[in-house]
Amino acid sequence: MANSIKVIQYGLGPIGSAVARLVMERGDLQLVGGVDVDPDKVGKDVGEVIGQEQSLGFATDKTLGETLRRTNADIVLHTTNSYFDQFRSQIDEILESGLDIVSTSEELSFPWLDNKEIADQIDALAKKVGKTVLGTGVNPGFLMDSLPINLSAICQQVDHIEVVRVINASERRGPFQKKIGSGMTVDAFKAKMDEGRMGHVGLPESVAMIFDTFGKKLDRYESAVDPVVAEVFTKTDFFEVQPGIVKGLDQVARGFTEDKEFVRLQFIAALDMGDDGDTIKISGKPELEVKLKGTNGDIATVAITVNAIKRVLEAAPGLVTMRDLPIVNAG
Repeated sequence: MANSIKVIQYGLGPIGSAVARLVMERGDLQLVGGVDVDPDKVGKDVGEVIGQEQSLGFATDKTLGETLRRTNADIVLHTTNSYFDQFRSQIDEILESGLDIVSTSEELSFPWLDNKEIADQIDALAKKVGKTVLGTGVNPGFLMDSLPINLSAICQQVDHIEVVRVINASERRGPFQKKIGSGMTVDAFKAKMDEGRMGHVGLPESVAMIFDTFGKKLDRYESAVDPVVAEVFTKTDFFEVQPGIVKGLDQVARGFTEDKEFVRLQFIAALDMGDDGDTIKISGKPELEVKLKGTNGDIATVAITVNAIKRVLEAAPGLVTMRDLPIVNAG
């Protein structure tokens, strides 16, 4: 493994652990470290923390600095938090350590709409140290932005883009089921939504990426979130939801030019959603409708994070997005 790419996994929750396991399956990649602030994980062998049967011979560190005192690396896979105020210092720390970054933090996927100042600062730091930062994931990062953008390559004219993603959350991990409001009363759901830290993160970033790519000015952005309420008793490994209690959410984001709606993104995630899948509609010339099945969000996010490594290492320094890179592919 002398010529393999050395990888540090920063964040060892369910997604980060799955990312680390996939890294270990790739013959051209080498997992050399794991970072997490959870005191129940710090000091334990990374193999144990990520669910591997064998010991990897190195412990989970609380800080990146501790890991780098033991080993060098080429890139950090960053899977910690969604919001800039929670992860910004981590991105700076990684860059200042001289490492490229692939991150699943949603607000990093296309931050120039709501977080332009921070985005410019990260871009400047990345260029200063000669490293690259990518924010990606199944959504944002692919299904609701870069994929429809790529599909438009076969269109002569695009008048409107609509993406609808429906997720059967019963098949997803417990934290995701909690994130969409499972088990809450309707009033509690609405109160939590008003706080702005629950539900799907990344729709504004996806809308902004599409508008910017098509050279359109985003004149108005609208969003709404409604609870999906259970009509019958619903049970998963993590929640028991009685009729009348929230089992998920229906979230819609709309982007308008000066005269009309150009983008509509709908994200529905709820327990016991039988007909899950993704539908992309591009109105124009020609009229396109693409349906996808099997886009499990956890599997897809893990895959795209690892698959993006080579593209990021090859990219010019700076803060980049999925639309900026050559097509990311498996293997």
